[in-house]
Amino acid sequence: MYKAAIVESLSEDFSSVKIVNLERKTLKPNEIRVLIKAASVNFPDLLMISGLYQFKPEFPFVLGMESAGIIIEVGKDVKNFAVDEKIIVGGKTGSFSEEIVVTQEDIRRKPKSLSWEQASAFTVAYLTSYVALICRGNLKFGECLLVHGAAGGVGLAAVDLGNIYGANVIATASSSEKRDFLIGYGAEHVLPTKGFKNRVNELTEGKGADIIYDPVGGDVFDESVRCIAWNGRLLIIGFTSGRIPSIAVNMPLIKGFSVVGVRGGEFGRRNPEKGKENLDAIDNLAKDGKLNPNIYKTYPLENTVDALLELRNRSVIGKVCIKP
Repeated sequence: MYKAAIVESLSEDFSSVKIVNLERKTLKPNEIRVLIKAASVNFPDLLMISGLYQFKPEFPFVLGMESAGIIIEVGKDVKNFAVDEKIIVGGKTGSFSEEIVVTQEDIRRKPKSLSWEQASAFTVAYLTSYVALICRGNLKFGECLLVHGAAGGVGLAAVDLGNIYGANVIATASSSEKRDFLIGYGAEHVLPTKGFKNRVNELTEGKGADIIYDPVGGDVFDESVRCIAWNGRLLIIGFTSGRIPSIAVNMPLIKGFSVVGVRGGEFGRRNPEKGKENLDAIDNLAKDGKLNPNIYKTYPLENTVDALLELRNRSVIGKVCIKP
């Protein structure tokens, strides 16, 4: 038996999330059993519980998109991994648990430079930001990168990667605590989430930001349209504000900018070879010690709902983790 956080039905207040004991199942020849050391909470986890995410698993399901742990058992047909190896687990569900059963396509080796918590919180945020900035945004050295929601998991990853690839990073965040953190994290300029347009235009001498990274949507998107450069790329990451914005198409016509949708995981699923290259790229950056996932707080598995509420309440700087 092992413990896991399951979602029994849709709920807005996470009351359908329960900690239960599950029976171990016998491994199939191609499967691997992993003892989970840490798991990371992501915004899509919240959306899945309330039925607002594009992927809708059947109930009941074990929550959690990513984790890290140690292999404790392998099926007879598994060739590339062995017991006691330290690995990262990716997937849409299953990680908020003491154990998880996966295939070798779902795992990769853990970079030694990352703690268990950092390893569990690393893939979704950095892969999303890498696909956004490099694959979809075509970020060039010296360009101005405006990162919204910069104190969140994907936001901090975008700040990290922007610095690595030579961008001039302007970050926005909703609280003074978050803005103070970002100043020390590597953002060149840090602004409030509201009323940033004039300051961005001042900092760029009227040009505007070359790339705008937007996981927030709503009013932030609307204001971003007013401070984007000619030939700029407005990257749509998500809508944590709750409002999906719309745009009058004369704006990108007149200002000559592009509105670009970003789905890091889907990018790799539609082009597996490129998807592997993207994962290798972020793994290599981690191995070289260039990435710095910030772990805000860690909760025991029994307090999974508290971790979910912490993320929903927007107090998190970086990532919240669960430790079984």
